[in-house]
Amino acid sequence: MIKNGLLSGMALLVSVAGMAQEAADTARKEQEMPQVLVVGYKDKLLSKVPGSVSIIRFKEIQQLAPISGNDVMRRVPGLNIVDEEGAGLRINIGVRGLDPDRSRNLLILEDGVPVALNPYGEPEMYFTPVIDKVRSIEVLKGSGQVQFGPQTIGAVVNLITADPPAEERTELRVKGGQGGFFSTYASYGNTVGNMGFNVSYLRKQADNIGPTWFRINDLSAKLRFQLSEKSSIGMKLGVYDELSNSTYIGITQSMYDAGGSDYVRLAPDDRLPVRRYNLSVTHSLQINPRVNLQTTAFAYTTNRNWQRQDFSYSSTAANQTGVIWGDRTVAGGAIYMLNSNGHRNRQFEVMGVEPRLTVKGKIGDKENKLNAGVRYLYEKAREQFVIGKKADATAGDMRDNEIRSGHALSGFIQDELALTKRFTVNAGVRLESFNYNRRILRGRFPVNGATVVADTNVLAKQNVLAVIPGGGFNYVVNGSLNLFGGVHRGFAPPRTKDAITSTGFAVDLDAEKSWNFELGLRFNHANWIEGELTFFRMDFDNQIIPISQSSGNTNATGLANGGKTAHTGVEAAVQLDFGKALNWKHSLQLSSNFTYVKSVYSADRFITSGTEKINIRDNKLPYAPSFIWNGIVGFESKGGLGIRFFANYVGEQFADELNTVAPSANGRIGRIDSRMVFDGTAYYQLNKKVNFNISAKNLGDKRYIASRRPEGIRVGMPAFVTAGVELTL
Repeated sequence: MIKNGLLSGMALLVSVAGMAQEAADTARKEQEMPQVLVVGYKDKLLSKVPGSVSIIRFKEIQQLAPISGNDVMRRVPGLNIVDEEGAGLRINIGVRGLDPDRSRNLLILEDGVPVALNPYGEPEMYFTPVIDKVRSIEVLKGSGQVQFGPQTIGAVVNLITADPPAEERTELRVKGGQGGFFSTYASYGNTVGNMGFNVSYLRKQADNIGPTWFRINDLSAKLRFQLSEKSSIGMKLGVYDELSNSTYIGITQSMYDAGGSDYVRLAPDDRLPVRRYNLSVTHSLQINPRVNLQTTAFAYTTNRNWQRQDFSYSSTAANQTGVIWGDRTVAGGAIYMLNSNGHRNRQFEVMGVEPRLTVKGKIGDKENKLNAGVRYLYEKAREQFVIGKKADATAGDMRDNEIRSGHALSGFIQDELALTKRFTVNAGVRLESFNYNRRILRGRFPVNGATVVADTNVLAKQNVLAVIPGGGFNYVVNGSLNLFGGVHRGFAPPRTKDAITSTGFAVDLDAEKSWNFELGLRFNHANWIEGELTFFRMDFDNQIIPISQSSGNTNATGLANGGKTAHTGVEAAVQLDFGKALNWKHSLQLSSNFTYVKSVYSADRFITSGTEKINIRDNKLPYAPSFIWNGIVGFESKGGLGIRFFANYVGEQFADELNTVAPSANGRIGRIDSRMVFDGTAYYQLNKKVNFNISAKNLGDKRYIASRRPEGIRVGMPAFVTAGVELTL
């Protein structure tokens, strides 16, 4: 259905192009791509944003010379980035102590459009936009999240790609490195008359990044049509294709302790292909100087068919291949590979439309801006589990087959009132209505004490309705300092698959709700020092604890109502340029950010461990380090030669709710020690058109446990060197 829509969209291009040729000629340098921005403010103090904000611009991304988006997102205070395979193919972001599993607690957008598999029913990030084509990043954690949704708990992250240029522009970026790593990005754009366009192609691959190999092809295009002085249309089309040997299985504790097996390919036949098609169209109409209507329609499909070999920690497991990893003398310390596999085949469809109205005016003599919007979104997931009878089987017998679908209608209204020239307040509310169902066509059912696989036709329905208020203020003390604060309701709907069981029964799984508070200040003085300091607290009525296979949590099945939790802390960021301060011809920059957060279960909750029930009240949440710090020192000469060093510190954390210190034999449970990792880059800007760079990740070749998820230890990426060249013509 959506593929047909993509073809229809191509036909629409021809029609719109004809309209654009008839439109009045306007100055093309003034054209902007009509698309949704999360922040969009251009003043350095972000003096009307009532919350914590981070903006990473293209130059900063270039200076980082990132291998993946993980390298960039680590520079945002409040975020905990957990590596999975080293290549950043599936990003795991935790916000202020929230669980980073599959980034399910934040809303990730690309050019203002959601990218999750199903934004409501399955928000996990099994697809992550590639950092190589991102031009800038917006991260918003405050009350302004009520304008987006459905996730309003952790943060909104908007990845912005290249817009059509005002004049002809060709870009070529090539990077190579160890282990067959290679990335090439090529784009061409121009504006002809009233039509602007930018077409890009990305090829990225590696033979060995840690235990991982991958191949990525990404083709995208943006088009802008100026229909008249008041009306414009922006379009975006994309095709993403990925193949990798991504796997869930990690090494055991004995393998880690012994060394030498950090990046071994335990299941060499595991395969994860991801294919995604996307189309979005945004129309902007300036009704009059104070009223603007912007309407976005979008549709995308994602296919994610994951083939994974079966394994066991038991020496008596049947159907073994004879391949054994680890220490067989330790119970649970060895991995016995089995001669079978499972295919987790999933296909997702999403389509939606969202008009947004902005009205600027006055209430009395006070400047006022009203933002309002409505969105309809439809999503569908088809899932099959196929049992393969060999370790490398590409097909097999279907065990599970189901369809999950949902209809969401949401709306928001937010008003911004300037009580004085310096003091601005805003208040808003979001309404979310989500009706969803799960149809089981084939599955496992208990019959006379046994489990039987059978065809069926079971349909169960549920719905959720939520009111999400928020408000804040911003006070400009002077041209260098402003104060901000806010409070809003955090909300995330329950996942469709977990709220309705595989036998068609509705589980009493609540929506995830919290109250989020912020108080902070931003400063920018004489263009050489800038920063932000934010105090925050998140109080959850009921935090959903992920017990999915990807989370590695084995205390229960499905997701669980985790009960009350509290996240209290402070985050700060500062950047200094001594070159500007001392009027040097060169630039000497220092920047630092840190996050301190105490994330605990704030009410009684009992976990069964063996024969004992343990109250985990006041325990730390899994994967919630108390302290994270990043530091950067960089020098750039007037002649274009630069060098930068980066440091990343992550404090100790636990892999389970019981805060177990001693590691389990299989490596899944236990404390994860703190670590400090250093990176470095050097670059030379030959002229405005040519730039060379070299980058080294993990300079000291620090060996550390990055994660004990999903099924065993993942060792952090070793020292890794890349070099590249960038051309802009």
